[in-house]
Formats: sequence, structure tokens, C-alpha cells
Amino acid sequence: MEAKRILFITSEISPYLPESEMSEIGRNLPQGIQDKGKEIRTFMPRFGNVNERRNQLHEVIRLSGMNLIINDTDHPLIIKVASIQSARMQIYFIDNEDFFQRKYTVADAEGNEFEDNDERCIFYARGVMETVKKLRWVPDLIHCHGWMTALAPLYIKQHYKDDPCFKNSKVVYSIYNDEFKSPLRPSFLEKLKIDGILDEHIKGLEGSADFAALSALAIDYSDGIIQGSETINSKVLEYAQKHSDAAFLPFQGKETFINEFNAFYDQILGPKNLPQ
Repeated sequence: MEAKRILFITSEISPYLPESEMSEIGRNLPQGIQDKGKEIRTFMPRFGNVNERRNQLHEVIRLSGMNLIINDTDHPLIIKVASIQSARMQIYFIDNEDFFQRKYTVADAEGNEFEDNDERCIFYARGVMETVKKLRWVPDLIHCHGWMTALAPLYIKQHYKDDPCFKNSKVVYSIYNDEFKSPLRPSFLEKLKIDGILDEHIKGLEGSADFAALSALAIDYSDGIIQGSETINSKVLEYAQKHSDAAFLPFQGKETFINEFNAFYDQILGPKNLPQ
């Protein structure tokens, strides 16, 4: 039986960023799933605090060069790659001079969140999808981690729903305790629209595109939801458990999460996809 393909989209992976709950999962989960016989690809943003020289990042010319239009502005998409030799894993990095060159991730040294985080998450989600298409790598399941990836489920299920690369892909979304404080700009709703994205698809963001609303949007377009942190926004947790048709996996500790996530993937993929 052909190995199932799992695409991981996250915003933190150790050792490229400091250790955190998400970065450790971003580092260990793909390796664990690969060790269980599945094929993987992994993406993260090339934030400015990722040390390119130490981590031996290099640009993949054949994948770079596309422009993504956001708010009527062209933004060049640059793809870089690095390897974690001990895990036999490649990490793909989404880069852009406007969005990912500053020396912090989502907020400055004083904790002030970047005003353009709305455009950054749009660029990241779309950048991953377009790069996967260029790779001609068709994922069976796409696992998105954290709010920076929250638009990916919407784009996969609407904009890319007829695309041969994604039309049969299942989506899992992990919710973490990575809440942002200030709602994204009101213009976010218009900026995120591309072909296939209608007002009715994003009506939950009307009024305030805050963390809870953005998380609910991701939940609405996912086939499975994972509680990634032991403590998460209570409103989001309730929405995932009581107001969604998606399968739900509660928080898993370090000792069990790889096995439990793998079993959850098989559940989402369906009985016909289980190993023989």
C-alpha cells in the first residue's frame, strides 16, 4: 500500500526558533510520523531571527520567483530549505523581504504585535499552497499548527477545492496557547479574498478578526481539531467541542502525542486508508 502523505504547516520549529511547545512538536512530530511509514513535507516562515548561516538555509531557485498579490501589491515568494540531518527531514521556509526579514516573529522586542500580521498570515498560507503545487506533491492530509496557519483550511476547502493537488486532502488544525492580543485590521477580510472565497465563507470575522474568530474560521474548514496546548482559549475550546462537526482530539502529553496524532490521522483519512 502506498505511503500516505502528510503536510505539516507550522510557524515554529526547533532548532530554528527557541524551544516552545509548538516548536518542539514542529520538530518531533514530523519525524515521528515519518518513522511510522508516512511520507512528510514540513513548512515554516523564514522569520528574521532564523539564523540562515548557522542552519545552512539555501534558496531553492526552481521554486522561487512567483509573486503573490495582497491588497493590490506584488510580494515575491522566496523558498528556502534546510535539513535536520539526524531526523532525515527537510524543512521548507516561506520567505519575503517585506514580511519576514525583521528580527522577531509576530511582535517586537516590547511585545507590540506587528500591524501587518494579517498580510503575513495570508502570504504564508498562500505561499505554502503554491509551493506544494510546484513540488507536485499531493498531500493526503494537511496538519496546520497555530493561528499563523489559520487561513490554510479555508483556502484548501474553497480556493483549492478543485485543484488536483488538494481536492481530496483532509485538514487537521491544532489550537495552541499562542493567542494574539490585538484584532487583525478590518481590511483583513478584503485582503484574504481570492477566487472561491465569498463573504459568506468569512462572515465570522465580521466585527472583529480576533484570535477566537480566526480560530473558529480554521475549525469550520477542518476535518479534525487537536487541542495542542493543555490550556487554550476557553471560547475556542468550546466552539471546537460543541459547535463543530470536525473530529476532536484533546490535549496529549509528550509521551503519547506522536502515537495519538498518527491514530487520529488514520481516523480522519478513513477506514479504507488504514494500514493493512
